[in-house]
Amino acid sequence: MAYEVVIGLEVHAQLLTRSKMFCGCGTQFGLAANTQTCPVCLGLPGSLPVINGAAVDMAIRTGVALNCHVGANRFARKNYFYPDLPKGYQISQYEAPICEHGWIEVTVAGVPKRIRIRRAHLEEDAGKNVHETGTGSSRVDLNRAGTPLLEIVTEPDMRSADEVVAYLKALRDILVYLDVCDGNMEEGSLRCEPNLSLRPAGQEALGTKVELKNINSFKFVKEAIEYEIKRHTKVLSEGGKISQETRLWDVDKGQTAVMRSKEEAHDYRYFPDPDLVPLKIAQEQLERVRESLPELPLARQQRLIGTYGLPEYDAGVLTTSRQLSDYYEACVKLFEQPKTVSNWVMGELLRELNQSGTPVADSPVGPERLVSLLKLVENGTISLKVARDLFPELYAGGKSPEQLVKEKGLTQVSDEEALEALIDDVIAKNPAQLAQYRAGKEQVLGFFVGQVIKASGGKANPGKLNELLKKRLARN
Repeated sequence: MAYEVVIGLEVHAQLLTRSKMFCGCGTQFGLAANTQTCPVCLGLPGSLPVINGAAVDMAIRTGVALNCHVGANRFARKNYFYPDLPKGYQISQYEAPICEHGWIEVTVAGVPKRIRIRRAHLEEDAGKNVHETGTGSSRVDLNRAGTPLLEIVTEPDMRSADEVVAYLKALRDILVYLDVCDGNMEEGSLRCEPNLSLRPAGQEALGTKVELKNINSFKFVKEAIEYEIKRHTKVLSEGGKISQETRLWDVDKGQTAVMRSKEEAHDYRYFPDPDLVPLKIAQEQLERVRESLPELPLARQQRLIGTYGLPEYDAGVLTTSRQLSDYYEACVKLFEQPKTVSNWVMGELLRELNQSGTPVADSPVGPERLVSLLKLVENGTISLKVARDLFPELYAGGKSPEQLVKEKGLTQVSDEEALEALIDDVIAKNPAQLAQYRAGKEQVLGFFVGQVIKASGGKANPGKLNELLKKRLARN
């Protein structure tokens, strides 16, 4: 029997607020355990929550960007017992989320598709259980408890792992562009939980779903989903039944494992939080948000293609963050060769930034310094190879490209007499290759070019060299 894959996705995006959702404790990642806590996030009796206005603003911005209806909403208590949940309930939103009925456009294998967003609601994060290897004991770190999250839930519109990854990347780019989430999956700032089921092809009713957790990269999302598709297909084809459960992705084993049976909404006994009033969003506030939104990734990608003639791949890479796009366009304003700039930004610049873990906004090579280097290549002062070899040093130090070229004596040799002397010497040392060239093997020209460049210490001007070399070989 042929089966159809049905996938919905829950994404928890940690909002970039300086304080928690309902108290003034900080949200900085990586501090000593339980140093960012107070009576509110510890759930002590008598403590009262206060809504973080910045988190609400970020949720509204996200909702507008995701084409959602943004309206009146209220908080609810989601009741369950777990060591990292000090109150015995999580403050979330249930019947009245702040955002609902939105969508994102993605493209997979050249085919556009709209993924519907059912809802996006505000909630607080739980703490973190720390299992100490070799001691047999576990501890609870509540630094994360109360951190503001926006949970974004899709309709079950995706039919493959590739569609899920495309949606996730598009959503992450939007959140980063809006400055509402840093999108760091490794640190848990962006967590995704696919809900997957299979049904016989042509059947309307959904199959039994499984939720996947513990996935912290696009690569692992794809691998976990593809593993589950194979597992479901095998179980169903052999006449078995799928259990509704939550499963963890084991990176080392490349397979999923049962974590617990999957709960339904009624298991959490939701009810309105009596300590928090409902929120109404004024139409004037929504209009202000719409007017203040930056150009979003897809629109900017299309503009880069249309304005600069960039390939779709280049435009996709350059729009992964607003800062990277800004950097690129600042370079193009100074050096009107869009594809050349794109190659350098995607190649040399991103390689150094990634190796040093530096955000593009803090790049030691700003647009002006990069363009200075490109102009040295354009006017023939240095070769492209020299420029590429020079870039790591330009990135690591504070000197200008002109200074480095002068100090290292890297200026190209364009003097005809000097080049002709090098050419004569190389031809004299390689009679066999000269004979091949005379016999009609014109590709040997590349050999001679390489040998002359090598003899010049990489300083020979390639354009001038090719011209002189062809004339010299024609005389033989």
